[in-house]
Amino acid sequence: MEKAINLSQISSIKDFSSEYSTLNDEYIFSHITRKSHINFLAHGPFRIDGMMFLLNLKGTLHLDINLNSETLTDNSMMITGPNNIISPRTIDGDEIDCYTIFVSSEFIHDTNMDINVLNSMPTIPHSQSPIISITPEEANLIKLYFDLLHRNTTDNTDDVYIRSISRNLLASVAYQLMQFMTKRVATDDKERPRSRRSTYVYEFRELVHRHHRKERSVSFYADKMFISPKYLSLIIKEATGRSASEWIDEYVILEAKNMLRFSGKNVQQIAYELNFSNQSSFGKYFKHLTGMSPTQYQRS
Repeated sequence: MEKAINLSQISSIKDFSSEYSTLNDEYIFSHITRKSHINFLAHGPFRIDGMMFLLNLKGTLHLDINLNSETLTDNSMMITGPNNIISPRTIDGDEIDCYTIFVSSEFIHDTNMDINVLNSMPTIPHSQSPIISITPEEANLIKLYFDLLHRNTTDNTDDVYIRSISRNLLASVAYQLMQFMTKRVATDDKERPRSRRSTYVYEFRELVHRHHRKERSVSFYADKMFISPKYLSLIIKEATGRSASEWIDEYVILEAKNMLRFSGKNVQQIAYELNFSNQSSFGKYFKHLTGMSPTQYQRS
C-alpha cells in the first residue's frame, strides 16, 4: 500500500482553523467555523497516514470516500482509516461548525484498547458509509471529548502524562463511537436485508478496493466471484449506472492522483506501482481518462 501523507503535510490546516492544536506528530485538532476555511482541502484526493474523526455540528459538507458520494449534515460523524481516499467537494450555504481530529497510525497503535471490546464490534463493510447521524446529545458528548483532546495539548507536549491522557481520551472516543455504530449497524441489518444482486455489487466493490492497484481486468473480478464477466458487467451497470470497467478505472485514477500528488515518487515509479507495463502506457491511460498527462497533474 502506498505510503499516505503524514500529519505534518496537513499542518497548513492551522491557517484555516478557528481553533487548532497538535500533539507533536501524533494528532492534530482543528475546529472550522467558516465556509472559506475549507480551502485547505482543495488539493485533490488525499489519504492520511492514520485515522480521521470528523464531527459536523452544523452545515452540509459533500465529499467522496473511495468514490462513494457522502454527505455530512447537522449532527453527523465520519470516521475513516488509512486505507481510505478522501475527496472533498462542496459545502451548502455559508455556515459550518466542524471539528476534525487527524490521528497518526503510530499513536493509534500505542493507544490502550481492550481487544475483547474490539472483537465484539460487528463488522462494518468498507463499502458501507463511514458517516453516521447522531443525536444532538450524542454530538455534544463527542464534542466534549474533542475539546479535552484539544485542551490537553496546550501545555508541555513532551510530558509523559500528557501523552497518556491523550491516548486514554482517544480510546474513550473510539469506545463511544463503537457504541453508537453498533446500535445503528444492528438496526440497519434488520431493516435492509441484502439481496443476492446487492451482495454481488458489495463484493465487487470490496474486491476492486483491495486489488485495483494490480488488477484492471473485469474478468479477474468475475473469476473471483465465480460469475461471467458479462453477467458482472450487467449487474454493476444496472445497480450503479456505471459499468464494472468504469468503476475499476475510477479507483485506479483516484489512486494515481493520490500518488502523483503526495507520494514523492516519479511517474515511472508510480506506473510500476500500479502494474503498468511501462510509463508510456500509464501516461496514455491517465490522459485518456483525465484529459491531462500524469506530469501535468503532478504539477497542477
